[in-house]
Amino acid sequence: MIPASAEMSRRIMFGGLLAMVSVTVVAVPTSVVAVPEPHRWLTFTLFAAIVGLSMMVTHLAAKRVKTPDDFYTAGRSISGMQNGWAIAGDYLSAASFLGVTGLISLWGFDGFMYSVGWLLAYLVVLLLIAEPCRNIGKYTLADILAYRNDPRTSRIIGALSVMIVSTIYLVAQMVAGGVLVKALVGINYEVSVIAVGLVMLAYVVLGGMVATTWVQIVKAVLLMGVSLIMVLLLWHEYGFFGDFFAEVAGNARVQNHVATILGHSASDMSPAALGQRFLEPGLLFENPLDQISLALALVFGIIGLPHILMRFFTVPTARAARTSVAWAMAIIGSFYVLTIFLGLGAAMKVGISTIIDHDAGGNMAAPLLAQALGGGAESMLGNFMLALVAAAAFSTIVAVVAALVLAVTSALAHDLYAGVWRQGKLDTKSQVRAARLTAIVFGVLAIFLGMAAKGQNVAHLVALAFALAASANCPCVLLTLFWRRCNTGGIVAGMVVGSVFAIGLVLVSPNMSYPLAIKAEAERVLLEAPGKLRRIEADLASENGDTVIEAKRARATLGKAVMQAKSDLARYRNDRTSIVGLEEPLFKWRNPALISLPLGFLAVILGSLVYHDPRALKIWDELYVRRHTGILAGRLERR
Repeated sequence: MIPASAEMSRRIMFGGLLAMVSVTVVAVPTSVVAVPEPHRWLTFTLFAAIVGLSMMVTHLAAKRVKTPDDFYTAGRSISGMQNGWAIAGDYLSAASFLGVTGLISLWGFDGFMYSVGWLLAYLVVLLLIAEPCRNIGKYTLADILAYRNDPRTSRIIGALSVMIVSTIYLVAQMVAGGVLVKALVGINYEVSVIAVGLVMLAYVVLGGMVATTWVQIVKAVLLMGVSLIMVLLLWHEYGFFGDFFAEVAGNARVQNHVATILGHSASDMSPAALGQRFLEPGLLFENPLDQISLALALVFGIIGLPHILMRFFTVPTARAARTSVAWAMAIIGSFYVLTIFLGLGAAMKVGISTIIDHDAGGNMAAPLLAQALGGGAESMLGNFMLALVAAAAFSTIVAVVAALVLAVTSALAHDLYAGVWRQGKLDTKSQVRAARLTAIVFGVLAIFLGMAAKGQNVAHLVALAFALAASANCPCVLLTLFWRRCNTGGIVAGMVVGSVFAIGLVLVSPNMSYPLAIKAEAERVLLEAPGKLRRIEADLASENGDTVIEAKRARATLGKAVMQAKSDLARYRNDRTSIVGLEEPLFKWRNPALISLPLGFLAVILGSLVYHDPRALKIWDELYVRRHTGILAGRLERR
């Protein structure tokens, strides 16, 4: 079960948070493999089938990639509905399917709050930026900034921001791919990372945005279909809506889990009250300001994520841009409703202790639920369903990595090489060649970065990526589009101030590892272990079969906790401070957006007021008309 201490709660929360945002990364790799040896051929077969389908899509897409428009925006030929599914594919990924489902299985209602943040984010996207970005931009974030601001300065600062945010996000994705495949089937971590990287390179280098879009559509349909089937099976067993939630509140596993989280405060609560507590807020989020800060990062970070912004350049009209977001919201909203039942169903059907045995962050909840619904670990159908989920999650990781590499490629090849160095004087074939060569170089670098990050707890990278996107990119995009006085000085100031405060606050936040706290937690685990073991041994002597089964699981969990505690004590034996020399967090919130986001906006405003830029004012009327009408959209280059 989960220790009630703050340090262990932090590890479990951020294992799940990392999975939610960047797929499935665990703080401590586990040796538990979800797929039994006799059935692993099913997983490999489905992996091969889905990758093969993706490669066929990439091969067909490669025939259409002849110009930079084709490579970066799929020739602006994607319909609103198709782009909506592709946008949903960026988020209906292993991040949502594994991460949010896992958070709900461990924390109940509070786990669903992440889903609410993302769905609200797309309302902001629909109302504020979908149509203007499509009308103003051509390929990249820097294109939007360069339209009315100094082109050279805007491209440099915008490209740097894209590379930093995308690379940070990408490292977490690569680690995610390696850890996921290893946890599912036991494949070597390095081999898993290389496999993710090679398939991703095929998508980007050969098919560009065309292949990436269609792969996202295929996997979004696959994940929606798998999730719906699993929910229908759960309803068949536990009932529909009201009956289902009554079963959750009355489940002994859930009640025991809540009692462990609450500790002494649960002593006066009845089993029914403990079960109901799982369906109410407050188990995970204790600091309201920290929750608000996280919500701001999720909502406004979406606006600043480069691979999300690029999606609005793939549609032919402004109306299609709005339609794509409407479709995306409908699909994402429906999917997140399904995750409620998947997470709560996993807590009942699989058992929370079993989920934690496989991954402390809960990221294996959905695959294990699929296996259980199909008949269990020893059944062919159960392992087929798990293999299907695993293959879908793998394809998701690859597709998201491909989108990130495409974003960095556009920043390097289009913004810096073609736009700044060659000043736009580059023929079509040379631009496509430069894009593909850049994708290869950065893709190989991504593979090495993923392997170098093996075994690292990279949860802080996720908080940093969203905080950077929200604090540096979002204010610049919004004020460039909607404030007449915004200019180059404001853009530079906003990017710098937003980035500095986001990075600085994360480095001194609870996201980092603090050896003194880790050692104190490890010592507590070792001190309490003998007493817990005596209670477990008493339960093992019980005549109740369910009690014996739970006791065996608790014994295995305790053994892992003791091993990890000893490992932590050995690892941090001579350490007292974090990477920046702190013994404890200086900034108490886990996400800095509540501070860094307003400072980013303030820096853009003050920088624009101080800096004199006649060009930005001169072009405002033109931008205003084009923002609303889309006249000459796609023809961005200016002199």
